[in-house]
Amino acid sequence: MWASPHTQAVRFAALTRMVGLNGKSLLDVGCGRADLLDFLLERKIKPAHYVGLEGVTALADAAEAKNHKDAMIVRADFVREPLRMFVAADVVYFSGSLNTLDPQTFYATIRSAFDAAAEMLVFNFLCSPQLAGMNYLHWHQPSEVWSFCKTLTDDVRRLDDYLHGDTTFALTKHEEHA
Repeated sequence: MWASPHTQAVRFAALTRMVGLNGKSLLDVGCGRADLLDFLLERKIKPAHYVGLEGVTALADAAEAKNHKDAMIVRADFVREPLRMFVAADVVYFSGSLNTLDPQTFYATIRSAFDAAAEMLVFNFLCSPQLAGMNYLHWHQPSEVWSFCKTLTDDVRRLDDYLHGDTTFALTKHEEHA
């Protein structure tokens, strides 16, 4: 769901501003070609373990072909099989894959992903109707997403200074949620 390598790199940089991933296990939901892992490794950020979850065969094939050490690609559709997100990852991350979900599925997926995360859920999404102009894209009002996230944890952060119409949320779990 990325328009260019540059905008995807900007989104990945926002992620690294939200959470330190060095030494953390990471689930990259809708991982595509595992470009996030490439981005991290190029910047000397080494996750303890990387799991990419991808439902599109050609993209999963491309991710597996990279043969990254300490990485596993799981072929599954996270909407149809939300339990596949439960891989004991410290951090669960979505970049772009939530943009295809209608509001009901969007919020159900966030709830499942938060439950699956050991420490933190981080996700970005389109927050502008102009950017979600294709019939398969959905945008979400950040204030509504914020309100929903606050029902899951009191530790919610938002970053929206990196690309117009895009925002990233980070939800941290505490002992009562773990």
